[in-house]
Amino acid sequence: MPVQNSEIAKIFYEIADLLEIEGANQFRVRAYRNAARTIEGYPVRVYEMVESGEPIDEISGIGEDLAIKIQEITNTGNLVMLEELRSRTPQSLVKLLDISGLGPKRVQKLYHELNITNIEELREALESGKVSEIEGFGPKTTESILEALESQSFGKERTRLDIAEQFVDPLVEYLKGLSYVEEAVVAGSYRRRKETVGDLDIIAISEAGEKVSKAFVDYDSVSDVISQGKTKASVKLRSGLQVDLRVVNKDSYGAALLYFTGSKTHNIHLRHIAVDKGYKVNEYGNFTDDDYLLGETEEKIYEFFDMPIIVPELREDNGEIEAALNHDLPDLIQLEDIRGDMQMHTVESDGKNTLKEMAAQAALLGYEYIAVTDHSSHIGVTQGLDEEDARAYIKKIKAFNEEQHEVHVLKGVEVDILKDGSLDLPDEILGQMDVVLASVHSNFQLEEEQQTNRIIKALENPNVNILAHPTTRMIGSREPIQMNLQKIMDKALALGCYLEINASPERLDLQDGSIRRARELGLALVISTDAHRKSELANMKFGVFQARRGWASRSMILNTLSLDDLLEQLKRE
Repeated sequence: MPVQNSEIAKIFYEIADLLEIEGANQFRVRAYRNAARTIEGYPVRVYEMVESGEPIDEISGIGEDLAIKIQEITNTGNLVMLEELRSRTPQSLVKLLDISGLGPKRVQKLYHELNITNIEELREALESGKVSEIEGFGPKTTESILEALESQSFGKERTRLDIAEQFVDPLVEYLKGLSYVEEAVVAGSYRRRKETVGDLDIIAISEAGEKVSKAFVDYDSVSDVISQGKTKASVKLRSGLQVDLRVVNKDSYGAALLYFTGSKTHNIHLRHIAVDKGYKVNEYGNFTDDDYLLGETEEKIYEFFDMPIIVPELREDNGEIEAALNHDLPDLIQLEDIRGDMQMHTVESDGKNTLKEMAAQAALLGYEYIAVTDHSSHIGVTQGLDEEDARAYIKKIKAFNEEQHEVHVLKGVEVDILKDGSLDLPDEILGQMDVVLASVHSNFQLEEEQQTNRIIKALENPNVNILAHPTTRMIGSREPIQMNLQKIMDKALALGCYLEINASPERLDLQDGSIRRARELGLALVISTDAHRKSELANMKFGVFQARRGWASRSMILNTLSLDDLLEQLKRE
């Protein structure tokens, strides 16, 4: 059973967490965390490289020592170093990492300053006020941690969409390759393109349900068979994902796909409409009394309700049914509408590829333009641009555009918003850029009013075009900062600035509800990958999924414009 890239990454992430809890050298911690990100997003299956003898240490950021460890993982499925680290760290302490608001650094502080090793000790220290006395744990932080404990919101398994893809897509292809399977599709939150997924449902068409069920449980990445029947089966994959299979006939395929895609509230709304009309609808089809009417396709079912089909991304009962009944569904953006990528990083800061390599990859994707937006130097870990570097960088991009004409490179920078709202580079430099992204990379714990005012002050700088990854959240590891997003959006609209939908699967920031809010305001957005290596330019699809979930049309996304129109829109009065 081959070890997938995300499984290797999971081991390296855990090593980084355990080392950080122990108080290890930050460069060592960062090396494992960076390696995890590299392998997680690497476009080639690493186990195939090992099998073919390709050198692993030629992957950018993977040295000889890490390459040896990757080989050990792919050969054995485990790593001795990880077992040694686990043996030195109380497992009850590691469980604290599952609690929203607690990362390795905070767990380390709790352990070393208050000797907290488990959830019970944490609860007691929170309630007594001891935790709020530790630097970095303010009243809001302790309150949110307590809320997480009370709601028992920790420990619930959710898998990022991009990671689920690595395991589920090969399984679906395997099923579709069986001669007795006509079709197989993943339903549920995966099909609705939610940023994280829980258990997954696969719907397959076949007249040989028992054979499909047996082939499903025999799939080589299955670690545990939960149940197996003639038309249903449920398994756990080695990744920990639970996948449920339903085998249906052609007459019920559309009904089953609609039912298991959800959302639950969307389906309930449809059922209420059916009841009002004297019909019933379930996973087998549409019926009058016990007489089958239809159910072969989703299109026919929606047509039965006098609606056009509602795409899966919209099925959250957020007004999409009313819009469909009024024939007023949005014309959603599609991946092919994107004409350029508005944020990426090169070796000039913390990227892994050169300007030339990023541009060449963008050309393969058919882009007309890209914005290369290396970091400013405020956060030292990014090895960003100071004033002198920025001047040389501007000249380098100008020269590059003169040398080639396949993809136009916009001179850009991702400049840090400092604590007081000023920017990390002078206006004289920023004024020479085609596009300036302003970002929060520090002082995440500021109170809402201070954080909001800080961001608004940055947007008021006439050189700033885009607020990048606006809420700074990292899925599963960092909550959004406290900010008045409505106020920031209102100000951006008034100033002629834009907000970003960051397509990195770790971020997907803005969230779908905020994208809908921007749509209602008439605030245009950009979708950017924030790529730090050329393979990550392919993450644009995740940003488009997120935009579609937020009801975004093509006209709402700035980087669907031609280069000339884009440059015109970036001008501020």
